[in-house]
Amino acid sequence: MKRIIVDGSILDVCPVFKGAAVYAEFVNTPYCAELWKEIELSISQCCERYTTESVKHIPSIEATRRVYRKLGKDPSRYRPSGEALIRRVLQGKDLYQINTAVDLINLASIEYGYSIGGFDYSKIEGDTLRLGVGQKDEPYEGIGRGLLNIEGLPVYRDKIGGIGTPTSDHERTSLSLDTTHLLAIVNGYDGNALGVVACAQRIAELIGKYTVCKSCNIASF
Repeated sequence: MKRIIVDGSILDVCPVFKGAAVYAEFVNTPYCAELWKEIELSISQCCERYTTESVKHIPSIEATRRVYRKLGKDPSRYRPSGEALIRRVLQGKDLYQINTAVDLINLASIEYGYSIGGFDYSKIEGDTLRLGVGQKDEPYEGIGRGLLNIEGLPVYRDKIGGIGTPTSDHERTSLSLDTTHLLAIVNGYDGNALGVVACAQRIAELIGKYTVCKSCNIASF
């Protein structure tokens, strides 16, 4: 397992931060019909529960937006992924179907509102991930977004650079059909340790249900 360190630059603006990491060895697939039945049910429940105005007041989302503002980033321009996913379904847009690993992480994010990083563990360089703050002109290629300005965004860095922010993960460590070792990180800027672990447990449950899973472990940090 990678060691995950939270820098003082994050703790200064969010001293209550809680995280959980899910490590899994599994077989990924392009699509899982049974998983998508759960996703469609969750989308329906979201549409009953929230509006595009109320979504930003979900505690896990509201706390992430607050940290963005403290770091000088506009959360309405660089939306946290948990918020962006829920907003998308509330607007009646189809949820992106990527692959089973990505899809199940998106489901957990919709259910809990947390922004969840999903990484190919084998592509992470070094033995440590450090959560800090993006710097001016720091190079970063967001998945499907091209070059992303991560100045002022919380960012996980490995030995050679950034791999994940709450707005977008990096192409370099993205989950693909070739991924056999997954790392998912739940980011709790709301300080809700129980909620963060519950979300991580939900990811582990979904991996066990909808993939051929060889091992799965959860670690809090």
